[in-house]
Amino acid sequence: MNDLLNVKSAGSTRWDCVSLGEVMLRLDPGDDRVHTTRSFRASEGGGEYNVARGLRRCFGLRAAIATALADNPVGRLIEDLMLQGGVDQDLVLWKPYDGVGRKVRNGLNFTERGYGVRAALGCSDRGNTAVSQLASGDYDWPSIFGVEIGSRWLHTGGIFAALSDTTMTVASEAMSAAQVAGTVVSYDLNYRESLWKAIGGKAKAQEVNRELVRKVDVLFGNEEDFSAYWGPRWKE
Repeated sequence: MNDLLNVKSAGSTRWDCVSLGEVMLRLDPGDDRVHTTRSFRASEGGGEYNVARGLRRCFGLRAAIATALADNPVGRLIEDLMLQGGVDQDLVLWKPYDGVGRKVRNGLNFTERGYGVRAALGCSDRGNTAVSQLASGDYDWPSIFGVEIGSRWLHTGGIFAALSDTTMTVASEAMSAAQVAGTVVSYDLNYRESLWKAIGGKAKAQEVNRELVRKVDVLFGNEEDFSAYWGPRWKE
C-alpha cells in the first residue's frame, strides 16, 4: 500500500492523518424515539471526524481534526468529547458566540437506532454552524502540509463539501496543498440528499464532486453514493 500510494514514512510528519469536516454533538435517545424520549446520551460525531477518531483509538495513529466550533458550553462539551477520543485539536478554530446563535452555532445530530429492517433514523439541526462558515484563507494549508509540520494523509468528504459554497472551496484548497506536499488525499462521497436539496440538489452535488475527485487518491462510497454523483451509468 505504501509503495502504491507513496505514503510518507511514519514519523516524518507531525500527523498520520488530518481530517477536514464538521463535528456535531450527537444525541442518542437509546431505545426510545426522538419525539418521545425524556433523556439523551451525548457523544461527538461527524462523517470526516469519525475517520480521525477511529485511526487514533483503533490503531494508535496521530490524527487531527480541522474544523470550527462556536465558543460556548456546547462547543466546549464537543471539545471535551474529542479530547477523550484522543484527536489532536490544534486545527480547531473557535468562533465567537453571540449568545443566541443568530450568526454562529454548533450542530446537533439526533439519531434513533435501527430495528430489524428499519434503518437508523437521523434528525440534524445544523444551520449556520461555525464550520459551514469556513472560507478561503482560514487555514494556511501549504504550511500545514509543509515539511515543518506535515501529515501523511488528508481525509475529507461530501458532507463537509455540502455545508456551504465556501466549504467546497476550502476542501479544494486543502486537497491542492496536500497534493503539492505529496500527502495522500482520500474522499468519502457520503451523499446526503438533505444537505444538497437547498443548494441545487443532485445536479449541484455532481458538479462539485466531479471536480473534487480529480484531486483524490482514494475514493470511498457505496452504490447509492456513486449512483447519486455519476448517475446510473457509473458502473460502466
